[in-house]
Amino acid sequence: MRKIAFFDIDGTLTSEVDGTVPKSAARAIRAARENGNLMFINTGRCFQNVEQRFREVGFDGYVCGCGTNIYCGGKEILSVSQPPSVIAEIVACARKTGVDLLTESRDAVAFDLSRPLSHPDARRQYQAFLDRGYTMPRNLLAPGFRMDKFVLWFLAPEQLAAFRKVSDRYFTCIDRGGNFREFVPHGYSKATGLHHVLDYYGIPLADAYAFGDSNNDLPMLSCVQNSIAMGNAKPESLKEQVSYVTANAGADGILQALSHFGFL
Repeated sequence: MRKIAFFDIDGTLTSEVDGTVPKSAARAIRAARENGNLMFINTGRCFQNVEQRFREVGFDGYVCGCGTNIYCGGKEILSVSQPPSVIAEIVACARKTGVDLLTESRDAVAFDLSRPLSHPDARRQYQAFLDRGYTMPRNLLAPGFRMDKFVLWFLAPEQLAAFRKVSDRYFTCIDRGGNFREFVPHGYSKATGLHHVLDYYGIPLADAYAFGDSNNDLPMLSCVQNSIAMGNAKPESLKEQVSYVTANAGADGILQALSHFGFL
């Protein structure tokens, strides 16, 4: 019986030390596929932001945008976007409360640059996208603009509280630590994406394995009996909610876990 594994990207597939993909992880994933198993990325990133260096590892598919956009064997099997009215409401609320908004979709990432970005982490992320050569739309209210989910940075708790009076009607807020939050449409998560893939291939839940390192991985970690937290996972409480804790991502953690669970 073939098994299927789902991997978060940041801090799971990539080293917590320098953000690279450890060679041992890439080799282990390829070997697991050669043994007849399915390997999937399951990420909060939109598909456009799944960099080529990750795709080159070799995966059977991608669950992107926390379950809002799914690809199996090169075929898009699910794509969920927000209606223009919701986009307009979220953008207006972000501007009113002064939070730094970054929208995400299968096609593009886009900052709201109607005013200068206020949080240093937002400014760093914007520069990182520029350095990667990303073309980011500038008019978030243009006809045809697409938003599947979004993240934001805030300076004061009052900003977030005021923003959530609007956003909570449509989105689940995920605490990513510090002054950074992720917002996913109600009814979608890494767990719903995982189940969608299992249904597509007809694979029982007992043969599914999930790898993660942070709170936005908790839905998929909680829905499988074979859940793996990286040694570098944060918060530490995440490690108490999984079936296996492997080594750090940068210390052969994926290789260790795939070997432990019989993929290799």
